[in-house]
Amino acid sequence: MPLVPSLHSEVSRDRPGQRLVRRQYLVPFVLVTGLFFLWGIPNNLNDVLIRQFMKSFAISRFRAGLLQSAFYMGYFLLAMPAALLMRRVGYKAGIVIGLLLLGTGAFLFWPAAIVGRYGVFLFALFVIASGLSFLETASNPFIAQLGSPETSERRLNFSQAFNPIGAITGVLIGTIFIFSGVELTPQQIAAQQAQQVYQVYLRTETLRVVRPYLALSVIALLWALLIVRTKFPAIQSEHEGAGGDHGHLRDLWRYPHFLRAVLAQFFYVGAQVGTWSYFIQYVQEYTHQPEKVAGYFLTGTLAAFGVGRFGSAYLMRFVSPSKLMGVYAVTNIALVAMGVIDPGWLGVWCVFLTSFFMSLMFPTIFALGLKELGPNTKLGGSLLVMAIIGGAVLTPVMGWISEASRSIALAYAVPLVSYVYIGLYSFFGAKPRSTAV
Repeated sequence: MPLVPSLHSEVSRDRPGQRLVRRQYLVPFVLVTGLFFLWGIPNNLNDVLIRQFMKSFAISRFRAGLLQSAFYMGYFLLAMPAALLMRRVGYKAGIVIGLLLLGTGAFLFWPAAIVGRYGVFLFALFVIASGLSFLETASNPFIAQLGSPETSERRLNFSQAFNPIGAITGVLIGTIFIFSGVELTPQQIAAQQAQQVYQVYLRTETLRVVRPYLALSVIALLWALLIVRTKFPAIQSEHEGAGGDHGHLRDLWRYPHFLRAVLAQFFYVGAQVGTWSYFIQYVQEYTHQPEKVAGYFLTGTLAAFGVGRFGSAYLMRFVSPSKLMGVYAVTNIALVAMGVIDPGWLGVWCVFLTSFFMSLMFPTIFALGLKELGPNTKLGGSLLVMAIIGGAVLTPVMGWISEASRSIALAYAVPLVSYVYIGLYSFFGAKPRSTAV
């Protein structure tokens, strides 16, 4: 079936300040933007799962943090294969494959709960993340290129603004349907062990994760069907050159702004994932609130994240994206520093507010990194997605610091360092200065 005409001729007629996307591309734009909402659900259900698995499997904070390692390892290992495959079959096929993997991984939570093994859950999360790697590798550059290059940051920030809505949905689902509200004291655990009913309690807590993930599986598979039945426009970078030149990995070393963006993305995702992964425990540790109240605090900080995304997309009409991100990074340095130095209610609210100011970072770094890559855009996008490995590396580092120092607050020094680099990148390293010949 013929595709909609290429965007190549359309882009040249776009001007800054025009609409983000042309009317004829609205349906695929809406469907792909909806994916940003969809993958926000499993991403942020992880923050609930860490706390839930610490309880249901009676494991340490560090071992629970490995959940994020398994999850983001899927992103890391599948991003490049996703890009190489999409060089042949295009963004649409990559999105469909991603949704099928997401649906399969979510379904695997059912047998994982029946077996009752933590390792099987980690495998299921790896499969889910593999699907999300395909989705992000396809969706981010697709949206960035679906119109004028001058509005790519605004367009991607707008689409990414639906991701925190999905994140809020995920945390609410986890807080309401996964958290039971039953938190046993050491004395109660000892009593249940003496009565030989403690294992029944643990199994009941484990089974609470099944229904939300089965629902997610069904939604992912239905969304894949919608994508299959929708015509997608041809993107210029998918058809570069009569000889089929899709770029080469070695060429990316000639773009210093891109390489700095990959490192910035590594630090950003590590800061975001680490901040949210331990926020429930931070709230409980320093304000002595129950897990459900702490879960609602996490929901609130994700709401601030969503407001920040929409607000940033608007502000970028008037302020350079890189400068706005730099100001936000400096603000987060101050806020996280307070969270480290003065844990308690002040620290909780400071960490809470960081979500607002981190909100623009992922899409802005992504769009800035892809500037002027031409036929290398797909490979560049895959490396920016691979940088999500920061969540797998820095989250357990935070867990290790918190256990070694017996202070969750001190572990937040990791996001603090991350924002320092992002601030330097924003002000001094984001401008394209290609050395390509």
